Amino acid sequence: MTAVRPASAGTVTYETLLARARGGELGPDPAGLRVAVAFTTRQAVRHDGRGTGYRNEVLGLRVGAAVGSCAVEPGATADGVVEECAGAALDRLLDHPLEPVRVAALDAYLMHVAPHSPAHEARPVRVPAGTSLEKSRARARAVVGLLKLPPGATVLVVGVVNSLLEALRARRLAYVPCDFKGGVTEWGEAVAGDALAEAHRCDALLVSGMTLGNGTFEPLRRHAREHGKQLVMFAQSGSAVLPRLLGHGVSAVCAEPYPFFWLDGGPSTLHLYQGGAR
Repeated sequence: MTAVRPASAGTVTYETLLARARGGELGPDPAGLRVAVAFTTRQAVRHDGRGTGYRNEVLGLRVGAAVGSCAVEPGATADGVVEECAGAALDRLLDHPLEPVRVAALDAYLMHVAPHSPAHEARPVRVPAGTSLEKSRARARAVVGLLKLPPGATVLVVGVVNSLLEALRARRLAYVPCDFKGGVTEWGEAVAGDALAEAHRCDALLVSGMTLGNGTFEPLRRHAREHGKQLVMFAQSGSAVLPRLLGHGVSAVCAEPYPFFWLDGGPSTLHLYQGGAR
């Protein structure tokens, strides 16, 4: 399999990747690929020793050996959507009216074309077996390690995960936590609802891949690119999509395809990408 290359000359965006995938410009014609399995994965989390918890729901689409994923708001995916996706040709799902379906379909397509591997410029990092909190903290250290910042710098965190905030605190980095849900962090800090409004006062951005599915990713990518800021993505959603945007506003990606670290107590693997355009 050939190494991943930028999808086009000039700036690459999620939308340009989607358009080129629809046209079969990034690999085989998606009309000839079908989704064998469509499913949702739901979880509720409250780690031992933590005062707050959260919920996740992820749409998964399987094409051959590849699984594409996109997080959705809990309860937002009707059973009919999953049934509609199962057996569907991938070109139809790349043009689906629901954004999370398009994201998961593009992720599955790109995972099928170029799975995460050193041959495609990914650096595998093993998360050791352990409790849910131990694995969460191990992932957080790997993600935060992608930030190249001095102590005292401020990071915009979009998609609040307390283990990530804990890892930033250990690096003596300040942060502005943001999430649509609002609320407070484990340490009682207010969580902002509008990430873009807070970005101007931050030195770097640490952003969840789920922003692809809710439409908030592109403004953050443009902000990082226009202001020369690091944009580090931690991606269960769109783990194969976001590495394609390295050098186009994205500076590094911690890619984590399905199955995710929180599904099993055994060891799991993250794939780290860092650098310029690919």
